[in-house]
Amino acid sequence: MAKAVSGFSKLNKTQKIDWLLNHYFHGDRAFQEVLQSYWNSNNKLQQLHDEFIENTISNFYLPLGIAPNFLINDKLHTIPMVIEESSVVAAASNAAKFWLNRGGFKAEVISTVKNGQVHFNFYGEKQALFDFFKTITPKLIDSVQELSKNMEKRGGGLIDIVLTDKTSQLENYYYLHCTFETVDAMGANFINSCLEQFAQTFKSEALKEGLDLEIVMSILSNYVPECVVKAEVSCKVDDLAQGEMQGSYFAEKFVRAIAIANVEPRRAVTHNKGIMNGIDAVVLATGNDFRAVEAGVHAYASKNGQYQSLTHATIENGIFRFWIEIPLAIGTVGGLTSLHPLVKVSLAMLQKPTAKELMQIMAVTGLAQNFAAVKSLITTGIQQGHMKMHLMNILNQMQATDEEKQLASAHFKNTTISHSAVIEYIESLRK
Repeated sequence: MAKAVSGFSKLNKTQKIDWLLNHYFHGDRAFQEVLQSYWNSNNKLQQLHDEFIENTISNFYLPLGIAPNFLINDKLHTIPMVIEESSVVAAASNAAKFWLNRGGFKAEVISTVKNGQVHFNFYGEKQALFDFFKTITPKLIDSVQELSKNMEKRGGGLIDIVLTDKTSQLENYYYLHCTFETVDAMGANFINSCLEQFAQTFKSEALKEGLDLEIVMSILSNYVPECVVKAEVSCKVDDLAQGEMQGSYFAEKFVRAIAIANVEPRRAVTHNKGIMNGIDAVVLATGNDFRAVEAGVHAYASKNGQYQSLTHATIENGIFRFWIEIPLAIGTVGGLTSLHPLVKVSLAMLQKPTAKELMQIMAVTGLAQNFAAVKSLITTGIQQGHMKMHLMNILNQMQATDEEKQLASAHFKNTTISHSAVIEYIESLRK
């Protein structure tokens, strides 16, 4: 039975693995071999990865794929995507190719404001607090001058500080709502440093005035409804024809599918998950924080009081239009963007974009992913393409040989794929 351990972080990597083997793997060295097989043979590179987080014992690989033929604002892009799910890269590539000859994607950044709060309790008259805030605001701004001078040189910095009264929802609760422009940086460390300085200054000045004020916490928000990008595609309805399906019928079914996702949360969640298949893959490839992006995006999908679709579609005067507006607080400098070698490759592949350009690329990828998914749903169904891509995973689970893979690929070209059907086919070959 495993016991609590002290001083674990001081052990080297091999000692950490030995501890795991003894306490959880019954001394089975096969687990050690697996962990060590993923170590990078380049010691310097391995050390870099070891130091990204604490208690590292190995590397966890995900595929880095590329989706070419994305025409965005009349400029061609090949987009790097890090994801393990079958068919995502293929779907994005297919959507990119579909729209390549229909005008491509158009994208624009609507706003880039990020925010954070100093949360505090105040026990006293509201008017006294608001009067105090008016007098203290210049001191709050001055208190972060040293922190923000480099950001200001790049065109960013503090935008505003607003005192917000939330006592109707929580007794004695107020916060300072602070907005920032962080240019090409995601800006989390900058924002949090400024907020903590605001808290310190606010508290010390309140004490001088004899105000009963208690700081609870200071932290940026990952809900960024003022940091929004828009991407869209459009074409004549007739240009949407799919085989024997007329373009007008395809467009009507597509618009209806989006409308369903807009009114039914159970559909909207899966609908938006598909969008994030594309966005998260680019977020990971470029060294950004997909957890922060996910949290902010899904909060945004609920901004009207019900969880809804992130995409929208219309037909007007014979023109089909499909678009997305989505909050994306990301960066192209700082953090992993300057440390992880493959992130550098990804950003170079994207021709060293600014944060605004990367916002556009991510939004377009999400829109393309959603178009591909809905297109499949209203025509052939989602499983046909997905299971074809999943076939190789099933074959690898069965440790199929190259010859077996070739035979299976040919066999299932026009045959329904299921896990049991693949197993049955491979077992029949082996008999």
